[in-house]
Amino acid sequence: MYRPRKIERDSTGAVRLNFDEGELLLLRELLAELQELLEDPDDPAVRRLFPPAHDDLESEEQYRSLVRGQLVSGRADAVAAVRDTLGRETLSPNEADAWLRALNDLRLVLGTRLDVTEEIDFEKLDPREPRGRDLAVYAYLSWLQEELVEALGEG
Repeated sequence: MYRPRKIERDSTGAVRLNFDEGELLLLRELLAELQELLEDPDDPAVRRLFPPAHDDLESEEQYRSLVRGQLVSGRADAVAAVRDTLGRETLSPNEADAWLRALNDLRLVLGTRLDVTEEIDFEKLDPREPRGRDLAVYAYLSWLQEELVEALGEG
């Protein structure tokens, strides 16, 4: 099945975006949800974004107290950069990097919530099933991330 590319490199080397209004709306909603989630460090899906750095509980608590704000801020900055560039036709290299980080974070959070495993066959996905729509969104985000990686690799 042919799918028109949403993200690609043009002849000048710029990263070009080609989203319809429905896609922009979906991405805005997902980014707004992620922004909210970043403020709740106890959400299990958000914890996936901040894996432990130390096995020792005391060392881990010290580490988190020192860097948690920076880690959250970096992710929030990437979300803000994507939200700011959603209507644009092209991305700068820094904006493309923010897109990669934000798409990855969206996938990690959604994948954790849906308990995504390698056994899921996305080709046979039925959006009418209970998790079908959410899994379709996960697959869509994965596809966008892949397109962006491919576009950046073409440069």
